[in-house]
Parts: sequence; structure tokens; C-alpha cells
Amino acid sequence: MAAAKNRAEKARKADTVKAAPKQAAEAKPAKVEAPKAKAEPAKPAAPRPNFKAKEFVVYPAHGVGQILEIEEQEVAGHRLELFVINFDKEKMTLRVPTNKATAVGMRKLSDAGVVDSAIETLRGRARIKRTMWSRRAQEYEAKINSGDLISIAEVVRDLYRSDRQPEQSYSERQLYEAALDRMAREVAAVERIGEDAAIERVEEALQGTPKGEKTPKTDEASEAA
Repeated sequence: MAAAKNRAEKARKADTVKAAPKQAAEAKPAKVEAPKAKAEPAKPAAPRPNFKAKEFVVYPAHGVGQILEIEEQEVAGHRLELFVINFDKEKMTLRVPTNKATAVGMRKLSDAGVVDSAIETLRGRARIKRTMWSRRAQEYEAKINSGDLISIAEVVRDLYRSDRQPEQSYSERQLYEAALDRMAREVAAVERIGEDAAIERVEEALQGTPKGEKTPKTDEASEAA
């Protein structure tokens, strides 16, 4: 009887030992994985405009210039790449960050088709709004500084006066000459002719306006206050 009691006691202890690991396993807290941060795609670097050294380009505020070189400078610990542009007539050199060239409107020279369209624009009828001169002058300046050859040709056309027409005011003459200079310089660069020859071509187109249209047409527009 004592032997049976001992066997029962041993069996009970064995069951207790087997159950202990199981309970410990159940009591072990589950491992919580922290959510993985979503990787953000790398932003591609802005491509550099396809301008080359020695190439002629148009900078809206200054007209036709030539890229002398592409240089690097260190600014506030960062390497900065610059187009070095020379404007020979103004005796001015401008440095433009390569990654800002497109944003400021710098562009390549117009192609021959755009030049032909600009010349054809000169043969059209002048269109002058019936607004105060100060407002029209601002619009003309904006067109000149847009860098768009067709818009510049419109200013040349609208401000041109033949010998048979009333003389221009001083401010009109200034704007006309500024637009004429911008247009002639680009025509000269595109067609590889001298500026004098380009001005002659522009003036010939202006003088080719039909004889019955001596007086510029006035658009219907409300008078400025």
C-alpha cells in the first residue's frame, strides 16, 4: 500500500514538472513588431537644361547673349553650377544657376519658322488699344521682356511710324527702339547676318504694309480711368 502511494506521488510530481513549461510559454507576452516606416521614393534631381558653352541663348530681360562657359562655385558649403552669359552690346556678364534657367525663361534661339512668322507679323495692321499711354507702355514693356519673338514683333509693328505718319513721342520712340533692337539681334543670330542687315530686313517688312493702311487701327477698348 505504501508502494502504491509512492508511485502516485511520483506521477503527480512528473505532471507538475511537465505543465510548468507549458504555463510559462502561455504566460510569455507576444512580441509586437513596430510598423515599418514607409520608404519615400527619392526625388529625382532636376535635369540641367540642354545649353552648351559658346551657344547663343535668349534671356527674357536682356535679349540675346552667348554662354561663355559653365562654371562651378561654392556657396554656403554647396556646389553651384552656373551659366556664364555675356551680353556683348551691354558689356554685361550674367551668371545664372543651371537649375534656375528654365524657371527664369531662358531659351534657345528661335528656329527659322518662328523668325518668318515674326517678320510676317510686322506686315500686319497695327493694333493700338484706346487706353492711356501709361497702361499701354506697361503692356509693351511686358511683351519686350517676355522673350517671345512674336510678342516683340507686335510691339515693333504697333509703334512703327512711317515718314507720312505723326511723329512718335519720346517714350514711344524709346520702346520702339528697344523692341527693334531685341528683334533684330535675334534675327541676326538665327540667320547669321549682321545686326544692320537684320534691322534692314525688319524695316522692309514694316514698309511693306499695304498703302491703304497708313493709320494704325484702334481696337475698341474702354478708356482707362
